[in-house]
Amino acid sequence: MAAMPKIVLEACVDSVEGALAAQAGGADRVELCAALVEGGLTPSAAAIELARRHLTIGLHVLIRPRGGDFCYSDLEMDVMCRDIEVAKSLGADGIVLGALQPDAAVDIDKTAVLIARARPLPVTFHRAFDMAADAFAALDALIALSVERLLTSGQAATADAGADLIARLVQHAADRITIMAGGGIGEQTIARVVQNTGVREVHLSGRAPVESRMTVRNPPISLGSDPRRPEYQRMTTSAARIRACRAQLDALPFAS
Repeated sequence: MAAMPKIVLEACVDSVEGALAAQAGGADRVELCAALVEGGLTPSAAAIELARRHLTIGLHVLIRPRGGDFCYSDLEMDVMCRDIEVAKSLGADGIVLGALQPDAAVDIDKTAVLIARARPLPVTFHRAFDMAADAFAALDALIALSVERLLTSGQAATADAGADLIARLVQHAADRITIMAGGGIGEQTIARVVQNTGVREVHLSGRAPVESRMTVRNPPISLGSDPRRPEYQRMTTSAARIRACRAQLDALPFAS
């Protein structure tokens, strides 16, 4: 019997430095975005260009023009279409996207337009899926649209909590689309999520806090939208955390 391909680890990163840390930690692919505190937004052209220049692993680019819901206006669609063209021109290996209707069904028409712009690159439908009203109807719609990959937490706060639904989605997909588990996955849960769902791809950020190098500070002022977030500390991808997750995957009996 032929050995199963190894479990793919995709790291969600919001900087070029984070992408390089993920690569050093053993990630197979990165999803490059900006503003992970917003759930991820489209990264800058410069970030895509430099990530492509320095990475030897796969580079998928998130296309999301703003935070909030996934119900987009025509103007926002124009922005996303242009962003897809930029990402393709700068060497992206794949595009990550998603759009919903007001009734929380997959917006088939808008998603089809975005997919057409992304081709011939593979497409991942992101966690907008986790906001869909009917998970299996949404999955069937994505299969009909020939989407290659679905990222989901199983419509729960974390993939660990949503493992039952993810496992059912894997069965329903029947290899017509790749189901990638993501959402709150870390060293303590990654092996359990894979074992409980049957996924062959996982998505995680593997971030750790980094203290600012600023020696002069003005603590009463916060320039971010959330004053509870430390102004002089940020979260960034940790090569050590990615490496620990890679080791957990590689230790699974069916991982190679």
